[in-house]
Amino acid sequence: MNIKDVAEKSGLPAKTIRYYEEIGLIRPLRQANGYRVFRDSDLHKLAFLGRARSLGFSIEDCRALMALYEDKSRASADVKGVALAQLDRIEAKIAELQAMKRTLSDLVTACAGDGRPECPILVGLAEGACC
Repeated sequence: MNIKDVAEKSGLPAKTIRYYEEIGLIRPLRQANGYRVFRDSDLHKLAFLGRARSLGFSIEDCRALMALYEDKSRASADVKGVALAQLDRIEAKIAELQAMKRTLSDLVTACAGDGRPECPILVGLAEGACC
C-alpha cells in the first residue's frame, strides 16, 4: 500500500503517518525510488496508534504500549500501569475542567448581562490575573 491508501484505511492523515515514521513508531519498507510501501502490519500499527492517541496517550506512552504489544513475553501489569497512569491524567484534567466550569459559571451567574458597564466577569478575570 502507498501512503494515500494506508492513510485512508487507518483514518490518519499522511502527515501524521510521516511523523510516526520520522520518530520511529513505524518503519515501512522503501522501494528503490524511495516511495514508502506499507504492509498490513504497518496498517495495524497505525490503527493501534490512532486509537491510543484518541485515548490521550502521549507519543512516549504509545512507544511503550507498542513495545509491550510486540513483546509476547510482556506482563499485563506493565500494560495496565501505562493505562492507569493515563487514567490518572484524565481524571486530573476532568477535575481541572470542572473547577474551570464552576468558576466561569459563578462569574456568568453574577453578571446581569444588561446595558450597565459593570461586569463581574471582567472583575473576576482581572482579580485572577497576575502581575
